[in-house]
Amino acid sequence: MISRLVDVPFEGRTARIEYGWLSRERSGSPLVVFLHEGLGSLAMWKDYPQRLCDAGGYRGLVFSRAGYGRSTPRAHGEHWSVDFMHRQARDFLPRFFDRLGIERERDAPWLFGHSDGASIALIHGATHHGRVAGVIAVAPHIFVEDLSIRSIQAAREQYQSTDLKARLARYHDDVDSAFFGWNDVWLDPRFRAWSIEAMLPSIACPVLAVQGTDDEYGTLAQVRGIRERVAQSEVVVLDECRHSPHRDQPEALTRAVTDFIARHGKARSFRGDRHEATS
Repeated sequence: MISRLVDVPFEGRTARIEYGWLSRERSGSPLVVFLHEGLGSLAMWKDYPQRLCDAGGYRGLVFSRAGYGRSTPRAHGEHWSVDFMHRQARDFLPRFFDRLGIERERDAPWLFGHSDGASIALIHGATHHGRVAGVIAVAPHIFVEDLSIRSIQAAREQYQSTDLKARLARYHDDVDSAFFGWNDVWLDPRFRAWSIEAMLPSIACPVLAVQGTDDEYGTLAQVRGIRERVAQSEVVVLDECRHSPHRDQPEALTRAVTDFIARHGKARSFRGDRHEATS
């Protein structure tokens, strides 16, 4: 994949965003947009987006949010607000899609989000009806749990005392921008009240929620909460899997996603059956 840069106006300034297309020549095939986790970037996905696109015959779009990867880093001293995921979903994504010429009424994308990216995908699905084909929410957050805060605090300690910073620096031009943008806002006491539960019933597109049984950043209450609130939702729980199913159980995740898109790709509405599967 060849990465490129595009300027996107957002919140009173212009952010330079790193992005890359996958198999764009597959004209007419489903478009899957990959939304990375709180410490992720275009490069940190490694080859999973291409592998998924090849398995399903999809086109793909991968990018680094502002503050991550090769995209514009946070300004010195800038702290993200507790609604940063809402801002990304409601305001940034439409501008980004417009800059890339994606006609969402005609070519509605499938949003494949991981962790914070999954929450952003869900918020976008709840607020941009008719412009999202479906959401694949992998290890999503719909509210803040004690487990999440403990693990994020532990990540901060590792960043300061181990080689975690050096390992992350391979994927971010400004590694402190990426790490503390995410870590500071999640550890802000005001963030404990963050929740998107009330928004979920507004989602009209199909949603696949996926989580590992050993996820260190959230319990199964996250995906079960989606099942309870989104009529058109399915849940897949993966055994022997932590917070990153695309690394821990990539084959099982790919099977679940390709089956989901194959069943719902042609339909814009369906009965809203709910079920939970264990792999």
